[in-house]
Amino acid sequence: MNPELDLGLERIIRAPRATVWSAWTDPSRLERWWVPAPSRCRVDHLDLRPGGAFLTRLSDDGAEFVPHLDACFLAVDELERIVFTNAIDSTWRPANPAPVAMTATIALRDHPDGTDYRMVVRHGDPEARAHHEKLGFAEGWGTVAGQLTAFAESMLAR
Repeated sequence: MNPELDLGLERIIRAPRATVWSAWTDPSRLERWWVPAPSRCRVDHLDLRPGGAFLTRLSDDGAEFVPHLDACFLAVDELERIVFTNAIDSTWRPANPAPVAMTATIALRDHPDGTDYRMVVRHGDPEARAHHEKLGFAEGWGTVAGQLTAFAESMLAR
C-alpha cells in the first residue's frame, strides 16, 4: 500500500472465509450490506470473473434506485481476492466516475478467529486520494465493512 495514493481498512470477521466470500459473490447477499444503511442496494450485474460487470444501484427511500457503481472486475481468485475498478465501466468503456476513479482490492485470508479482511483502494494521484478521504472514505467504507462483518457473522447463527 502506498500511503500517498491508497486508502485501506482491515477487519477480523468472526466467520469462515467461505462465508465472507459468499457475502461478496451472491448478489442477494451483497445487496444486504454493500451500501451504508439506511440506504438500500440493488445489484444489476455481478459477473464475477476478470472483465465481468459489477453494476449496482442505490436508493435512499427504497422506492427510486439511482446509479451507484458501474465497474468491472480485474481479478477474481476464489476465496482469496477480488479486484475491481470504476475507471473502466461495466461495458469496458473508459470512465470518468464521480466522485473519484479507483481500483479496489479485497483480500481474504484465514485468521484464528475467522477471516482477515483487507481492502485497499488505489487512486491515480495524491489529489484523488485526498479527495476520497475528505469525502468520508473511512466512514463510508468503514460502515460497509462493519455491515459485512455483522452480516457474515449473523449467517453463522442461522
